Amino acid sequence: MKRTHLPLNALRVFDAAARHLSFTRAADELAVTPAAVGQQIRALEDLLGVVLFRRTSKGLELTEEASAGLEPLRTGFLHFEDAVQAMQAGQASHVYTIAAPRDFFATWLAPRLAAFRAAHPEVRYVLVDGEQSDFTEANLDLAVRWTEGPGELEGLPLGPARRVTVGEGAWIAWPGDPAPQGEGAEEPPVHVGDAGLALSAAASGLGRARVPHLLAEAWLAAGRIADLGEVEDCRRGYWLVAPLPQWRQKKVKALVAALTAD
Repeated sequence: MKRTHLPLNALRVFDAAARHLSFTRAADELAVTPAAVGQQIRALEDLLGVVLFRRTSKGLELTEEASAGLEPLRTGFLHFEDAVQAMQAGQASHVYTIAAPRDFFATWLAPRLAAFRAAHPEVRYVLVDGEQSDFTEANLDLAVRWTEGPGELEGLPLGPARRVTVGEGAWIAWPGDPAPQGEGAEEPPVHVGDAGLALSAAASGLGRARVPHLLAEAWLAAGRIADLGEVEDCRRGYWLVAPLPQWRQKKVKALVAALTAD
């Protein structure tokens, strides 16, 4: 019999009926009717081609065939329970593997992860640099990406999709804003690798940059820049993303609630 065709529900009913030697008491345990237990047992007997119970003057008795299979069946159910507990233990683990842009992590994410760990000292983090890290290869729980939306993943925005101009003078380009002067215009004199470097360059007087508002706000709050310039809506924002199964994990729900509490 193929594993996918195992009549697991009927086998569970058989186990209960065999323990109680009563369809009525088995029905009480399983929260079904005695008639439903009888139907499951008859269906299992038809499938297996054997008789599992005999009715006697003293009540139900197991046949030799039923007795022969009962112990391995119960061992199998114990293995099922162990498997479920192992899966639940994995989801209850306090280890988080998170991918995030380095500039965003240093300025916005790290303080919030620190606050979460202060409230939950058992938590441990594995932090991965890079917006495009593969969830399967890196065994990620969550990722932060500067993007237009979650794409094929499930996601939550970490703030409005806005950008802000910081600094004065010539434009500073970075991968999130490679042509701040517009397509075809003169190439900016300064190119940097990410929004954090763009902020550093602007704060140092190298020019002005359009950067994510969420990031610039964190810099302003930390006193790393004096003020913010023009704020405008844009297509991209910081998104917390993961495949749907990750969002069902209790540990992920707890961390997401903490990160989005603001």
